[in-house]
Amino acid sequence: MLTRISKFLLVSIAIFAASLVTAHAQTTLTGEWRASLTKDDSKINVQFERKNEKGGRNSMGQTFEFSELGLTREQVLNGGPAHFSLTREAGSIECEGAFENRKGSGTFRFTGNQAFLAAMKSRGFDFEKATNKDYDEDYPAENRLFAATALNVTTALADDLSSAGFKLDVGDLFKAAIFKVDSTFMREMKATGYANLDFDDLVKAKIFHIDAGFVREAAQMGFDKQPFENLVKMSIFKVTPQFIADIRSEGLTDLTMEQIVKLKIFKIDAEAIRKAKAEGVPLTVDKLVEWKLGVKRMSSGRII
Repeated sequence: MLTRISKFLLVSIAIFAASLVTAHAQTTLTGEWRASLTKDDSKINVQFERKNEKGGRNSMGQTFEFSELGLTREQVLNGGPAHFSLTREAGSIECEGAFENRKGSGTFRFTGNQAFLAAMKSRGFDFEKATNKDYDEDYPAENRLFAATALNVTTALADDLSSAGFKLDVGDLFKAAIFKVDSTFMREMKATGYANLDFDDLVKAKIFHIDAGFVREAAQMGFDKQPFENLVKMSIFKVTPQFIADIRSEGLTDLTMEQIVKLKIFKIDAEAIRKAKAEGVPLTVDKLVEWKLGVKRMSSGRII
């Protein structure tokens, strides 16, 4: 039979343990926020900033729908005191402050969801341990939890990507959330003939706006079954159907994608080709480039 002292000690230990659990479950961060409307007033960009342990500052900006924050466009335009929050699976960001002249500022308090950490860990994504080379090993877990909240990283996203056969880490989940990479996008790209793209390729495709429609457009231009990197070059240098049609109309009908990109790099369009032909320049890509460089040299009065 327990003595009163023993019972008291057990109760005290239980209360202490509960307080530890509660403290861990309510991991918080505080900082400042600044906000401004997008150019068309349709959304709001919020920048979260806080001091780190080394005296520097960590910041993260994101554009949100007003409804995600419990705000209205009119509240921001009219100005005045403001209280809004962003609540997502990974945690909640509570903001206090005010809006004036289409801009706002104030302070925020972030509370992380420890159940989210446990759910992610059970799926093989350990937010308490950095596994991506892009993330510093000393980067605190609560920072990742905060980023997951701002970017809306979810267990559903993790499940979706895992179902597609990707072997990813926490950093990859952030990339997927930022660039909207999911299994649907992967299937769409696979259906166009790019069945072996890895996750980083899909991220690159999103960055350079390469989707199934872009691939079909390239095929219609006569460039089907191109290496993926050629599609990237097409996007970077803005190779359009009109540009290809224009240079073909001037007699350059059998060019590789590398040659077309070269023309774009040196800004050799249909008009430039007509001028070069009028001066007797042979109709090859290399000769056109040499001609263009010569024209530049003469117009600038110096050798380049």
